[in-house]
Amino acid sequence: MSAFQDFNYLSERRRAERQQRRRRIIAAVSTVSAILVLAVVGAAAVVYNNNETESTTSTSSQLSTSSSSGKGGGGGAPKKDFHTSTAISLICSSTDFKNTCEASLKKHANETSTPKDLVRAAVSILVEEISEAFAKSDTIKSDDPAVKGAVEVCKDLHTYAVGELNGTLSTIDSHNLNQLPRKVHDLSTWLSAVATYQQTCIDGYPEGEFKTKMQNAMNSTKQLTSNALSIVGSISSIVSLVQIGGGRRLLAKEPPEFHKDGLPSWISDDDRRVLLARSAQGFTPNITVAKDGSGDCTTIADALAKIPKKYDGRYVIYVKEGVYEEQLLIEKNMINVTMYGDGSRKTVITGSKNNVDGTKTFYTATFAVAGEGFLGVSIGFQNTAGAIKHQAVALRVQADRAIFLNCRMEGYQDTLYAHSHRQFYRGCLISGTIDFIFGDGSAVFQNCIMTVRRPLDNQQNIVLAQGRTMRTETTAFVIQNCKIVPEDDLKPDVGKIRSYLGRPWQEFSKTVVMESDIGDFISPEGYTPWSGDFGLNTLSYSEYNNKGPSGDSSKRVKWPGVKVLSRDEAITFTATEFIQADDWVPKTGTPVRLGLFGQ
Repeated sequence: MSAFQDFNYLSERRRAERQQRRRRIIAAVSTVSAILVLAVVGAAAVVYNNNETESTTSTSSQLSTSSSSGKGGGGGAPKKDFHTSTAISLICSSTDFKNTCEASLKKHANETSTPKDLVRAAVSILVEEISEAFAKSDTIKSDDPAVKGAVEVCKDLHTYAVGELNGTLSTIDSHNLNQLPRKVHDLSTWLSAVATYQQTCIDGYPEGEFKTKMQNAMNSTKQLTSNALSIVGSISSIVSLVQIGGGRRLLAKEPPEFHKDGLPSWISDDDRRVLLARSAQGFTPNITVAKDGSGDCTTIADALAKIPKKYDGRYVIYVKEGVYEEQLLIEKNMINVTMYGDGSRKTVITGSKNNVDGTKTFYTATFAVAGEGFLGVSIGFQNTAGAIKHQAVALRVQADRAIFLNCRMEGYQDTLYAHSHRQFYRGCLISGTIDFIFGDGSAVFQNCIMTVRRPLDNQQNIVLAQGRTMRTETTAFVIQNCKIVPEDDLKPDVGKIRSYLGRPWQEFSKTVVMESDIGDFISPEGYTPWSGDFGLNTLSYSEYNNKGPSGDSSKRVKWPGVKVLSRDEAITFTATEFIQADDWVPKTGTPVRLGLFGQ
């Protein structure tokens, strides 16, 4: 049986065992939840009901709220015994920067504020603060091209950050308090992206006074962003606990017998690919790109320029076989674009922008995606600058719910910039040397091959450099059922060139490598420091059920955050649980294992 097959058939015995385990878990959760609910209600004395109607309390020390008013929350005003200051203390109790949280909310609250108003305020505060912080880059004057480039990056990132915050506020406004838990994953993803934009702005500056200036400018906004992430998560937990206490049980989702694409889950990947390919051939592209003139355009850039501002459904671009030397951006307003080629070796988009020649890393990407819902199929993305040019990105992805199926990303240092938001990669080949999968996205890689190339003589190889900057961010890289192998040019020098799974690019770097085949060229210790002890006490590097010569985790470095996951812990990093893939990946016809491969 191929290691790259999806078999999800469960025997009746296994099904019964799993149901029994679930009943035990539910019973335990219900008991603990009941205790927690009593503790929360007793300590904060905040009473909610599922319909957000007016609540009553038995003592003057208790807090009570009616529906969240004014911002899509329904009717009713807060009761007089609702104490805003106490509610602020409760809401801020889970944050990492409590004093900042309480001070900022008190400025934007009054005695008519409801809990939902306070949640909204935690985000709305950021809009003004973010603009002021990013505006500091406009005051920086320098003739240094590296500094000028950093200023331009910050301007673009400011625009992206404001868009994320406005989308977050719009979602909060259109849901009442008890509906918000269903949107927590979205809200957390968007706020995590705001955190990433701030750090990317800072990272663009060379070491020195200007970088320090931007770090200082972003200090307050980073604290507020971290607090907003905590508050969103805490409100979800409190409401969920109350709902469970009221008799509603939140059950884990049963893996489906059939994918939403209509194909049985036990069909092998190879058969599924054939069936999906046949279906794809039935698509009628909105526009066709062909270098030989047989399509509607000869360049991909021309095809992107023809995308209408408004269209229904997916906009499909077919790129015929050929090598396209273009630098491209799927812009933020280009929603639900599908781009497919004739194969990742036949339809190739290539470029050579790089950091050594003066281009900021963010702008070196041959192909960049910012538009939500992008689907790329059977295309190759290259950066041919070579190892000597250092940072040179082939593909940058900052689009939420982006999918890449059967694609190739080829480069050396910084090949794939999984920058931000939720991303899913299936059946892709990604090659490189130093930090060649890096960024701060929530990215799941399934059935992919990570091919490690030969770096320069004085360099070492690192597959993953995840850049989570805050404990409260919901980002990580998850490598599942993949193969990590050396390219032929590296094999003769494996003894003298060290290769590692990852290193902490940022303080709270987080990766999960599970159910994957790790080649013997990967050093047994698995991970290497970035610089001194930076991030070694705050990172999170987890593994589960790996195989291959270097799949044994017993010799891994002994840092606090390096651990082997239990099965239950590993489930939290599956595609369904971690990036909510069941809600968006199958709808595109993309094959996906929603749970663990080992049942």
